[in-house]
Amino acid sequence: MLLAFYKPYGVLSQFTKEHPTHRVLAEFGFPKDVYPIGRLDSDSEGLLLLSDEAKWNERLLHPRHGHARTYHAQVERIPEEAALEKLRRGVKLPDFTSLPCKATLVEPDPPHPPRVPPIRERKSVPTSWLELTLTEGKNRQVRRMTAAVGFPTLRLIRVAIGAFALRESGLKEGQWRELTPVEIKLVLQQD
Repeated sequence: MLLAFYKPYGVLSQFTKEHPTHRVLAEFGFPKDVYPIGRLDSDSEGLLLLSDEAKWNERLLHPRHGHARTYHAQVERIPEEAALEKLRRGVKLPDFTSLPCKATLVEPDPPHPPRVPPIRERKSVPTSWLELTLTEGKNRQVRRMTAAVGFPTLRLIRVAIGAFALRESGLKEGQWRELTPVEIKLVLQQD
């Protein structure tokens, strides 16, 4: 089975608590023997897939497949075209250079529900939203990429995997459901 979950902010992408204060996947009532395919950091939100079948890890995460994952990143300030172009070409980070990706400014702001707790806001610094589609998923990659081009990420939401979009899933934060065969085809679909 393949499950879609709208992971809330502050939840680790694992079932076991490493500290009593941690929120983990075990609190959401998933079926026995499922595990997350990939991960979202505790401070990231959005679409997370889970399965009880090992084939999904290989198909969706192995770099040779270059499987697309789309994120909305709320960043400090409003990036100019030159910064977006740097993201598109690939950003040199201390330990690797990111692969080219799609990067666009989202206008108007996407209708995401407010985050709890809210992001930090500064009256003198505007924020904007970027949509980034990556085909790799290294540790804290989107946050590191936006910071490297001068626009730190304040909020990060995975909004799609392949052509399966969170907004069309009907899921609200903390909800999950099994994907239909048509939705599984969307997950596997590339642009």
